[in-house]
Amino acid sequence: MKRIRCGVIGLGWFGEHHVETLQQLPLADVTAVCTRRPDRLQEVANKYGIPKTYTDYHDLLADQEIDLVTIVTHVDHHAEPTLAAIRAGKHVFLEKPMAGNLAECDRILEAIETTDKAFMVGHVCRFDTVYALAKEEIAAGKLGKILSLHARRNLAKWITESHLHKISAMFGDGVHDLDLMLWFTGAKPKSVCAMTSNSRPHLPHDDIGWGMFRLDNDAIAVIENVWCLPENAPFAIDARMEIIGTEGAIYIDNSGSHYTLLTKQGMSFPQSTYWPKVHGLRRGYLKEEFDYFLKCIQNGTKPTVITPEESRMVVQAILTAEQSARERRVIEF
Repeated sequence: MKRIRCGVIGLGWFGEHHVETLQQLPLADVTAVCTRRPDRLQEVANKYGIPKTYTDYHDLLADQEIDLVTIVTHVDHHAEPTLAAIRAGKHVFLEKPMAGNLAECDRILEAIETTDKAFMVGHVCRFDTVYALAKEEIAAGKLGKILSLHARRNLAKWITESHLHKISAMFGDGVHDLDLMLWFTGAKPKSVCAMTSNSRPHLPHDDIGWGMFRLDNDAIAVIENVWCLPENAPFAIDARMEIIGTEGAIYIDNSGSHYTLLTKQGMSFPQSTYWPKVHGLRRGYLKEEFDYFLKCIQNGTKPTVITPEESRMVVQAILTAEQSARERRVIEF
């Protein structure tokens, strides 16, 4: 079995998760990492035994011995390394959101047309068992016509303080649930009315966001993103969704409440599904997402669980919702 030689660009906390998770997969061989910070570069390379290190992603992309790159930079730095990687003939796994604006999304879509390599944006929730099962039930007609969808994905202040320097609550997490809603319904957004707020004015992005979308199948989809839960909130992620149709409904509690931890500090529900570490190995849905993408590369097939066009659509929808909040009006798509 030929292993796929991987390079990771961006070594924040999630970039390190990429390195560690890929190392658990038999198809992957993590051979290179890249970040602009030399101290962090050496820290990760030494910790995981990565032989090649780069402070400039152009140098990594010039390495002919790398087949696949994963891009885990800040969202406003997604486009350029992605475009360069496509031009260099690499397979590309790009973390969500696809890009920070539609012009950059469109440049990426145009570049994809020039390559036969695999490309996918990392919408990990589509690989979460409960959401994937919901998709199958809806596709089988169990719920009839979908009428209403509501989701919340809320986080505590201590988790979100650093993230809000880079991205808003709605763009950071609303992307997940709205993407799922569009996936479930096969619909496109028709109009949106949104409101946002910032409970921490010293941070540049809003930590509260609500968006109500009318979809073109006439369903109503509501996303709730509150990134300022109290510091002692028991949830790593308070994630829930309800999907109501003419003939049935689905209720999802994905906050981790099936695993309860009680200590001297109180009761908590640690996140145990997306990227937990068990027996010294990284497990979870991120691993399954990478496994799927690597098998697409191995088999020479394009990923279909999430397409680049779907990734662009949800970016457009969230950016339009933020425009609606700024302008305090309903916006038609």
